[in-house]
Amino acid sequence: MRRRRFLELAGVACGALALPGCARGPESPPPGAGALPEAPLLPEELRGKVFVARGTDPAASLEAAVDAAGGLVFVPKGGTVVIKPNAAWARTPEQAATTDPALVAAMVRLCLKGRAGRVVVFEHTIDRPAAQVLAMTGIGRAASEAGADVIAGSSESDYIPLEVPRGRLMKRDTVARIVRDANVFINMPKAKQHSATELTLGLKNLMGINWNRQAWHTGPDLHQYIADYATAIPLHLTVVDATRILLTNGPKGPGETADPREVIVSRDPVAADAYASTLFGRRPADVGYIAKAQELGLGVGDKAALQVTRV
Repeated sequence: MRRRRFLELAGVACGALALPGCARGPESPPPGAGALPEAPLLPEELRGKVFVARGTDPAASLEAAVDAAGGLVFVPKGGTVVIKPNAAWARTPEQAATTDPALVAAMVRLCLKGRAGRVVVFEHTIDRPAAQVLAMTGIGRAASEAGADVIAGSSESDYIPLEVPRGRLMKRDTVARIVRDANVFINMPKAKQHSATELTLGLKNLMGINWNRQAWHTGPDLHQYIADYATAIPLHLTVVDATRILLTNGPKGPGETADPREVIVSRDPVAADAYASTLFGRRPADVGYIAKAQELGLGVGDKAALQVTRV
């Protein structure tokens, strides 16, 4: 049997153990800083392409969408894959505040069925204790039974410094060591309403891999921080859980929900979020971090430019 690992989060509020120099937000460039280097661009064949599967079986939908997107060809034989769901809150799957555990388990199985040697499901929970959150969401048990190690970032030592040279406001922050050391990183956000950013989608879900996310909320532009941070994260695949979405009182709920029954897969993280935003009756441009990520060259955020394949 594969080794299971749960690292309990310390019993402190998120951001209470901020890294030195981060208390007023991620470090900004000095006044008069020179022009930014161009952000890395996706290969043209991946830009704007979104694959959407709809159905009552989340695992089957995921498999169909991943297959249509070209499979997991980017996973090296014997490599380590880190999967980042949204499991920040002590909510049940039915409340639509966290990623469906069936989807997480299905992705673990796909990675192990392919060439992965190890799969880690990582989360930095906001509600505490972490073990209880992972149990209530169903993600801890589902991921473990599928063959993954489940890790909750427990202390400052689980994170390492991260340079963000292409950021406009953010120039350095932190990232979970396990994410930085992995061969492949897969982002599996829950599509839901958010009080501070309109929506929580894939790009915002990356806030869960840094140590002091609360610092971002104290800075001048949360949307720019989200986009900046994404320029420094080697993201291989985004899978947006839109099987059930939270329409109100996000990000934690409980609130009003809807059931699009969609699983959204893309190698383009901006395109994945742009498409997902339309499920809420919004334009991608209404969500600041989508527009800012497109400006940084991270992908396609214009609805008219998306190439959506339904499977």
